Amino acid sequence: MEHEDLLRDMTFLIDNADNDYYNKEDLKSLLFENLNELIELAANYGFEGNLWHTFLTFLLANSENAYSTACEVVGEVEGSVNKAALHDFQIFKELFEYDLKEMGEKLGTDSLELIEDYHPVNAKGHVFNKRIRDRICDLSKALAQTDDAEEFKTTVTQFYKEFGVGTFGLHKAFRIEHTEEGAQIVPITKIAHVHLDDLVGYDIAKKKLIDNTEAFVKGKKANNCLLFGDAGTGKSSSIKAILNQYYDQGLRMIEVYKHQFKDLNDVIAQIKNRNYKFIIYMDDLSFEEFEIEYKYLKAVIEGGLEKKPDNILIYATSNRRHLVRETFKDKADRDEELHTNDTVQEKLSLVARFGVTIYFGKPDKKNSRRLSPRLQIVTVSRWKRKSFFWRQTNGN
Repeated sequence: MEHEDLLRDMTFLIDNADNDYYNKEDLKSLLFENLNELIELAANYGFEGNLWHTFLTFLLANSENAYSTACEVVGEVEGSVNKAALHDFQIFKELFEYDLKEMGEKLGTDSLELIEDYHPVNAKGHVFNKRIRDRICDLSKALAQTDDAEEFKTTVTQFYKEFGVGTFGLHKAFRIEHTEEGAQIVPITKIAHVHLDDLVGYDIAKKKLIDNTEAFVKGKKANNCLLFGDAGTGKSSSIKAILNQYYDQGLRMIEVYKHQFKDLNDVIAQIKNRNYKFIIYMDDLSFEEFEIEYKYLKAVIEGGLEKKPDNILIYATSNRRHLVRETFKDKADRDEELHTNDTVQEKLSLVARFGVTIYFGKPDKKNSRRLSPRLQIVTVSRWKRKSFFWRQTNGN
């Protein structure tokens, strides 16, 4: 569990603040270290209010276990796991109800008042966005109002259902880091806030992308998507906008680069049993004739003996229609052989593994004239939003 040491030290102080066996100055020193860590946590995440309650809530929101992962998206579950979960929630309920002033009196300090009603210098935070931070703080306040462990459990379970749990519950976009233990899925904390309404034109292309993604998040049949066409036509922005559009419906996105394709099976193993819909996103996908990474991608898309997970799709963008460059040597090989060169066909058939292909071309003069008024509207709208935000933050 993340920040396990802080929880252990605080519970130790709760149990031993008046224990004469321990030196009071040593206990007080440990308390100050813990308070500094709580304040640092608040600064990093933008937390405010009762930092002890918020810290406990943060642990619950991040605790990926048999109960929490079973409840995410679907809600309360049946079975023996409920009894074990209730026992744990009873402990957290008691920690919530502990009066920190009592510890302060025993140790002869009033420093604990600082974290009971904390007001940060910068409430923005570095890790969570404001929406997620507010969800944690709101849950903390709701848990403080519960009457017993059963109500406490119900409140947390409802949070798991609405927002999920752990890294996937608190973030929407991720990247891959290769470690000695294998692929690690790491959250991307700063992402582009692109929305579908911001993308002018390409209505037919956007509709195909929206229809496929909507079917996916609703549990209906959907396909891997390849967005191809000229550079700068909005392919990548469209996929980012799709994530922002459907994040609240359980959509998550993992960006994978070409050199990481060998980690795809490891990534899929980590996400296939989670109650989210995952898009594995590959930007600017293309292969030179000497590159063999496409074999990893084909193997993942085609699958083996194991059934392909229903909660995973691959979305890719490319400037090339066929993804793999076909050289004059490839064409010469085909002309010289009686049968089509297997290697060339293997390369060129990769695009066929994407059930939906969507073309983004540069608009012609007619479409450019049609888009100009709409571009002006979007530009003015963005300027107005920025102007309003500036006035609000600068007091004018």
